[in-house]
Amino acid sequence: MTTPNWNLPLDALPEHCDVLVVGAGPAGSACARLLALGGLAVVLVDAQAFPRDKVCGDGLVPDSHAALRRLGVHDEVMRLARGAGSARCVAPNGGFVDIAGELAVLPRRELDALLCRSALAAGALMAAPVRFELPLTDAAGRVVGAKLIQGNQSRTLGARWVVLATGALPAPLLAAGLCQRRSPSGMALRAHVRHPGLDAELRELRFVWHGRLRGGYGWIFPGPDSVFNIGVGLLDSLQAETPQAPWRRRRPNLRHMFEEFLQVDPLAARLMQEGEVRSELKGAPMRCDLAGAQWSRPGLLVTGEAAGATYSFTGEGIGKAMETGMAAAEALLAHAGLASAGGSAVNPAAADDATALGYQVRLEALLPRFTTYRQAASFNRWPGLVNLIIWRAGRSPKIAAKLADVLNERRLPGSLLTWRGLRNLLTPG
Repeated sequence: MTTPNWNLPLDALPEHCDVLVVGAGPAGSACARLLALGGLAVVLVDAQAFPRDKVCGDGLVPDSHAALRRLGVHDEVMRLARGAGSARCVAPNGGFVDIAGELAVLPRRELDALLCRSALAAGALMAAPVRFELPLTDAAGRVVGAKLIQGNQSRTLGARWVVLATGALPAPLLAAGLCQRRSPSGMALRAHVRHPGLDAELRELRFVWHGRLRGGYGWIFPGPDSVFNIGVGLLDSLQAETPQAPWRRRRPNLRHMFEEFLQVDPLAARLMQEGEVRSELKGAPMRCDLAGAQWSRPGLLVTGEAAGATYSFTGEGIGKAMETGMAAAEALLAHAGLASAGGSAVNPAAADDATALGYQVRLEALLPRFTTYRQAASFNRWPGLVNLIIWRAGRSPKIAAKLADVLNERRLPGSLLTWRGLRNLLTPG
C-alpha cells in the first residue's frame, strides 16, 4: 500500500459524515474499511498519531487469519509477519505439547498501521491525534456526532452513526454513558527482545503455565527479524481480596510476575539475559468476555476491546476485535438506511432499532465461545491441572487433535477446557 494521508488535522475533516469511527486499532480499522468499501462516508480518528505502538502479545491465531482474509489484507500481513505452525503449551512440570494451527506474529505497530492504511485505501479519512470527549445528542437523546479535541483545538463532527472502538480504557465509555465496569478484567506486561541465537529453539508460540504464575501465564512469541515478544498476563479476576470475600487473591505486581516467569522458564531467562531489549516492559489493561459495556445506544455502537472482545483464558483479542468491528459495519450497512454524507434514513427510529438488533445478534453468536473461555480461565488458578491435560494430550493424538480444533475454532472449548471437559479428557479412550 502507498503511504496514506493519515494524521490529518481536525479542520481537514468534513462537517458531517455517515459514520465516525473512534479508534483506529484492529476493530476500528476493520469497521472503517468495510463501511468505506460499502460506499459510506467514513471518518476514522485515533488518540495517537500513526504509526504507534500498542501493548499486546502480537500473536495472530487462526481467528485473526480468518478475519484478515475477510478484509482482503492477509497476504500483505503475512509478507511482514513471521509465521508459525504450532503453539507449544508448557506445563508446570516442564512437559509440553505442540498444538497445530495457522499462527503468526507481527508487532502491533506494523499490524495496526497496515489495517489503518487499508481503511484509508478504501476511502475513509483519518485524523490523529484526536481525543473523543463526548457524544453529541439530539433532543431525543440519540447520538448524532461527537465533540473531538486535538491539542488546544476542539470541534464537533456530525455523524449519522458513531462507532466506539476505543480499547480497554473506560473514559470514552463513561463519556458515552455505556460503561458497566470500570476496572479491567485482565492485565498484561510485555517487552520486545532481539536474539538471533534463539531462532532455532523458539519457532512456536510458547505458552507457559506454572504455580508461580497463578492466575495467568507467560509467553514468548517469535516475531520478524529475530525479535521476540515476551510477557506475562493475569487473566483471572483482578478484584482485590476483601473481608467479605477473603478467598479472592490480591492483585499481584505484574513486574514481580514477570521476574517469576524468568525464574521458572529457562528460555525466557536466556532471552532476557542474552538478548537486546528493543522495547522496555510495558503494561496494559484488558476487557474480556464481551462484558463490561453496553453494546449500543441509539446512534452509537461499541466494538472491539471496548465491548470486551478478548478471551479471558488466553487474553487473545486481535481476531475477535476485527470480527466485532466487521459485525458493526455489517449491521450498519444492512440496516442503517444511510444515504450520502449528511443524508438520513427514511425511518430513523426503525433503522436504529434494526441496526442495534442486527449487531446484537452478531455478537450473541460469539457468546458461547466467550462463555466457555471464561469457564476455562479457572484453569489459570490451578496450573497443576495443566500437567494432567498436557500429559494426556501427549499420550493421545486424538486429544491433541481436539485441542487443535479448539485453537482453530472448529470446536467450542467447553468440550475440553471445563471441569466436565477435564473429566472427559482424562478418561482413557
